[in-house]
Amino acid sequence: MGILRKLFRATPTPTADGAFSPSPLAIRLGTSPTTDYDGGVYPTLYTGSNNRILMICTEERNMTMANGKTFSTGNHPVEMGLPMLHLINAGFEIDIVTPTGAPVVIEEWAMPADDADIKGLYRDYAEAFANPGSLAEFVANKMENAGSYAAVYIPGGHGAMLGLPDNSDVGKVLHWAHEQEMFTLALCHGPAALLAAKTDEGFLYDGYKMTVFPDAVDKQTPVIGYLPGPMPWWVGEKLTALGAQITNTKADASCHVDRRLVTGASPKAANAFGRLAAETLLK
Repeated sequence: MGILRKLFRATPTPTADGAFSPSPLAIRLGTSPTTDYDGGVYPTLYTGSNNRILMICTEERNMTMANGKTFSTGNHPVEMGLPMLHLINAGFEIDIVTPTGAPVVIEEWAMPADDADIKGLYRDYAEAFANPGSLAEFVANKMENAGSYAAVYIPGGHGAMLGLPDNSDVGKVLHWAHEQEMFTLALCHGPAALLAAKTDEGFLYDGYKMTVFPDAVDKQTPVIGYLPGPMPWWVGEKLTALGAQITNTKADASCHVDRRLVTGASPKAANAFGRLAAETLLK
């Protein structure tokens, strides 16, 4: 097996801090130098007062797998970037926060090197990613009087499983958004953060239909060296145990809207999810 993995370049790549990024084979199969961004043109832009999006990003990089190895992850640049482009082009402004205000961690190995729109976005937002706001400070001092928000957005990447699902401030923001009839947007592994909305009274999204990156695919990815071992836990399994209904079985471009929750299934859904989110907010 080890010989075959070397032959097909399916061995995860060690990083400087002792973790692993995806193998050359996994990078070739799972990423692309360009995206399917459709240009983000909207004939009518949002002009109301609730024009802000609170984007909650992970500030953690390394995920410890079930076998003890660590996976170098973060926020997926396409899953975060394409929806940002759509929302910005539709007339919304994005406020970037991490749990403590530490820099946003990005899966640099997934950056589409030949995509001018994505590269331009990351240049424009470099300072905001390096110095985001603090979610803890927002919850403590601003949330109750914040009246200019239309949505909370949780981008994808396995990093959404780190520091967000068990963060009480994330849970408070999700309940606040629900009570204020704002939208919640979550893509790929982003719905993992919805687990923070569980309280002693129940799960906020019990009975909601949503699209999520499939556990079945996560269980296959170590074969090609995308992950250095089995996942420590499974997003879909935890969500369904709390009453969520996952509608997709493939890591495809499917998206779904249930009440004020907008979700997308995978990196392939990033453009469609971004457009759906923007058009839903514009309505």
